Amino acid sequence: MHAARAYFDQLNNAYNAVHKSKELLFWSTYMATSEDAEGFARAESAYKNFISDPQALQETRAHLARLGNHKPSGAEAAEYAALSHGLRGWLALFEANIIDNDVGRDLMQALIEAEAALFSKKRGLEIRHINEHGQSEVASLSMLATNAASNPVEAHRRSSFEGMQAIERWVLANGFLDLVKLRNRLARALGFANYFELKLRKNERMTPQQLMAILDDFVARTQAAQQRAHGELSAKHGMQALQPWNLRFYSAGDVLRRMDEYMPFSAALRRWVESFKRLGIQYRGATLQLDLLERPGKYQNGFCHSPVPCYVNERGEWVAAAVNFTATAKPDQMGSGLRGINTLFHEGGHAAHMSNVAQNSPCFAQEFAPTSMAYAETQSMFCDSLLNDADWLKRYARNAAGEAMPDDLIQARIASSQPLRAFEERSIAVVPYFEAALYALSDEELTAETVLNLARATELRVLGVVSPRPMLAIPHLLNQESAASYQGYLLAHMAVYQTRAFFLREQGFLTDNPAIGPALCQHYWVPGNSIDHDATLRSLTGEGFSARYLAEACNESVEEAWAQAQACMAAAAQREQIALKPADDLAAHIRLVHGAELIADNSGGDEAMCQAFEAWVAQHFPRQPETVSAS
Repeated sequence: MHAARAYFDQLNNAYNAVHKSKELLFWSTYMATSEDAEGFARAESAYKNFISDPQALQETRAHLARLGNHKPSGAEAAEYAALSHGLRGWLALFEANIIDNDVGRDLMQALIEAEAALFSKKRGLEIRHINEHGQSEVASLSMLATNAASNPVEAHRRSSFEGMQAIERWVLANGFLDLVKLRNRLARALGFANYFELKLRKNERMTPQQLMAILDDFVARTQAAQQRAHGELSAKHGMQALQPWNLRFYSAGDVLRRMDEYMPFSAALRRWVESFKRLGIQYRGATLQLDLLERPGKYQNGFCHSPVPCYVNERGEWVAAAVNFTATAKPDQMGSGLRGINTLFHEGGHAAHMSNVAQNSPCFAQEFAPTSMAYAETQSMFCDSLLNDADWLKRYARNAAGEAMPDDLIQARIASSQPLRAFEERSIAVVPYFEAALYALSDEELTAETVLNLARATELRVLGVVSPRPMLAIPHLLNQESAASYQGYLLAHMAVYQTRAFFLREQGFLTDNPAIGPALCQHYWVPGNSIDHDATLRSLTGEGFSARYLAEACNESVEEAWAQAQACMAAAAQREQIALKPADDLAAHIRLVHGAELIADNSGGDEAMCQAFEAWVAQHFPRQPETVSAS
């Protein structure tokens, strides 16, 4: 056992070193605070080599076999069980990432270098659109999407959509198709038909046929709701409402503008802190670093990662996590507050998960395979789902005068968003449908024209219209960790609504329910990837994975959804407000940064941090009056 213990401890320590080096360079590169693309590629290669080392796989199997041949008794039994558990975690990690031939290893290295080159080149890409003040400006992907959904001038909305189309053309002209070919060659070298199958089997332990059965079933269940929504939208506003630069504006643009005063970006941090505290969510001493604002060269999508995974070390000591997460908010842009707080809740949910995995090795807390993306996204999407609840909006969404969002605006939000619920979920499904078809193409078929036509045809088939978010502008497709993994979001949303249904059935409410954090921690977070996604759901809800709760939510009428919202707000008003005791705390060290600049931290308390953040935002992003009128 001593040899196995020494080997296990060595794995933990070596992994921590190579993982932290890679993740710190990942953060500085993606946050545009470092130009060391080559250093990041070297660190990425070292990490990939570690988790795909066939010798480590063989040694892990050998140590497990020797432990299995020994039958300990008494005090030794618990130690043997813990050591076997930890080594099985490493076995799962190595089996999920193993590259057991020289061709595969060479291809992985080529992929890492090609992706690093594409990312470095893309940082210099500048896309322009016309904002809500009628000004031409360089815009990030987040800014393009926000403007396309809320700008009252059609030509300005169209400029944002055309900006996203320009990203598509740039991606196709600058190496994406070569990445697809390299990924498929890697998959074939490892014995898979293509890269989509490789990722699906490694990440979700599913076959493409199993996934397509789930997607097809969901699409069939929600077909009538989507067709009804499109029919009502075109009947009210004309067929032009279904144009990709108009669809989200005509369904919700006016409501988003009316909501803006109740959801300012500067207040997002305070509302995240207060809401998560009242949910009983804690971070077990983790250090959280948040970079939330738009900046030239910065990665144009929110994400969360953990340079230091949490675990209980060989001395029985708790190793707290270090977690970074980011957003691309532009606080002086209409709609930025709603997008910003959505990111805080989403990435803050990821961070809560990453800070609470209480196993005996960091391999259980890392975010890549064998950690299921659907499992990981369930944690974040459950948290951001609360932002759509009427009782959450009634309590937290307030304007500068402290006035709560009025009922008629909450009703208008439901009236605008509920008809498109099916469309929004199918907008997730369309990505795996596209990627499955993309990676099934031969190298000869992989031309820009063919791939662009495939993207539009898939959008039309699944969504009934051209997508407001052009397929190849989605940044997930460019990075090998997130490529061919987007289905995880839809599978997660199915689990989210199953989880919500459980809490509503058992306790009757979600917003400020202090039982939620401890329950999620116990059943979802503590095990990490030591059990599969279905097992976590069974542990909490008592039933295996089910898609029916999400489908039912999508198929509700506006009247049904509003009746539920009224009942929810009435029940919340009757409940005694939950007082925050002094001991109620996120148990986190929080740092707000803007690149290399420290904006605020909570060393002097959460209130001081929130005030400092709000003052900094007001100073650097004064809101301008609107100067345009609807067309």
